[in-house]
Amino acid sequence: MTAKKSVKLKVPEKKLFTDSTFLVKRIYQKSPKKKPTEDAGKYPFTRGIHPEMFRERFWTMRQYSGFGDAKLTNERFKFMLEKGQTGLSMAFDLPTQIGYDSDSPQSEGEVGKVGVSITSIKDMMTAFDGIPLGKVSSSMTINSSASTLLAYYIAVGESQGFKSHELRGTTQNDILKEYIARNTYIYPPEPSMRLIGDMIEYCAEKVPSWYPVSISGYHMREAGCTATQEVAFTLANAIAYIQTCIDKGLKIDDFAPRLSFFFCCTIEFFEEVAKFRVARKVYAKIMKERFGAKNPRSLQLKFHTQTSGESLTAQQPNNNIVRVAIQTMAAVAGGTQSLHTNSRDEALALPTEESAKIALRTQQIVAHESGITKTADPLAGSYYLEELCDQIEADVWKYLKKVERMGGSVKAIEKGFFQSEIRANAYRLKKETDNGDRIIVGVNKYSEDEEQPDLLRIDGRIEIQQNKALKKLRSDRDSTKLEKALSAMQAAADTEENLMPYIVTAAKAFATTGEISNTFREVFGEYRPKEVF
Repeated sequence: MTAKKSVKLKVPEKKLFTDSTFLVKRIYQKSPKKKPTEDAGKYPFTRGIHPEMFRERFWTMRQYSGFGDAKLTNERFKFMLEKGQTGLSMAFDLPTQIGYDSDSPQSEGEVGKVGVSITSIKDMMTAFDGIPLGKVSSSMTINSSASTLLAYYIAVGESQGFKSHELRGTTQNDILKEYIARNTYIYPPEPSMRLIGDMIEYCAEKVPSWYPVSISGYHMREAGCTATQEVAFTLANAIAYIQTCIDKGLKIDDFAPRLSFFFCCTIEFFEEVAKFRVARKVYAKIMKERFGAKNPRSLQLKFHTQTSGESLTAQQPNNNIVRVAIQTMAAVAGGTQSLHTNSRDEALALPTEESAKIALRTQQIVAHESGITKTADPLAGSYYLEELCDQIEADVWKYLKKVERMGGSVKAIEKGFFQSEIRANAYRLKKETDNGDRIIVGVNKYSEDEEQPDLLRIDGRIEIQQNKALKKLRSDRDSTKLEKALSAMQAAADTEENLMPYIVTAAKAFATTGEISNTFREVFGEYRPKEVF
């Protein structure tokens, strides 16, 4: 009996209309009767990674939350989900980010201040209490200690009854930009890159719906680089991570579909849209021509966007609502896959519930009311935009070739190349603002006296409470089981074994964030940057 050929049914194009009832096409181009030379959902993905883009489904609205202790953060998560947020994004305090427990001398005065304090699996359980991890996508902005926090998350998911392959989300885990712009590193570059490679390898097998790294241009942009530099430096770092995985013996199509990116969206509207389009195009070419990727999903640059915190002002904070709205539209017109919109008061403090709600409503208004989601690439064909794309792309390739000649991102970092480029541009921007050549409304023009708004204050007693809870955890846990787990992890660090299974075991044995990080400190040492002039 001959098998019947499967017939692929063509899905009819969704019909959307303007307010004046004009039909909106999926794609617009100069010659409507010809096939698009660059189509959304097709290589090189300049016009977007999905054929329908936001006509079919909106981006994930993932508001960044986390402050104080795990209980407060859990309450904020639930508040934002109730208001229509479609994904979670977790901010950690500085001690957690650099691998210290809340009772460490280095943590004093910083516990819970810029994010939530997570000292063990117990805190992670509290943060996600009542939130089923198998049914929500979570992003964690964590780098040096990313392997530890992912281990906690996996263990919490299992305690809720979800297997690791059911978990969805992202760990930022981009250590190279820490050496360049942000400075929350722990270990030297080589062991740090090893940990990232181990996470990518582990997730490809055990947590296949997880993005183990989100290669980040955001912090470099916030430190002062241009849109072109943001794309170029981010993709240079991506090449380094990809090569690390290939050197481990991984095949490109086995892990590349789960690589993700994180970009800033600031106020120069058209340049930001052009930047996103160029980033997709250049990445697709790198993956296809340099690394030989065959899977179309390996060629797609999938990215989260956050509006620019650096662009927000402490003066006249309500003006920031307008700034964020413009940046939101640029991110959406540029084709982002998820988005965090900053709150009006973030130049002064962590956002209040009311400010966070306004920031989320900004996304919802753009999604449902603006009309820019009705066509896949609404600004394509703009003479101005296309010229900006050409200029950005040419300069990105120049930077990539320059970094390659230096020996790649790690070598360029060691030489201070990225850092000096960012400093030079940051200085230029500051001079322009100080001279009045760059107008910042409410700062160097249209300024006025005003009262400070109500701000979110972090109670200093949280540090005392965390330390008490940590002391109880240490007295209640099985110390023999813990020591066995940490010893095995330390021994594995001296080999080439994948460290993630050992970290997960230590997390389940109630090892603290500081204990896991200190174990690796003993093997890897700590990074001390050279002075670069």
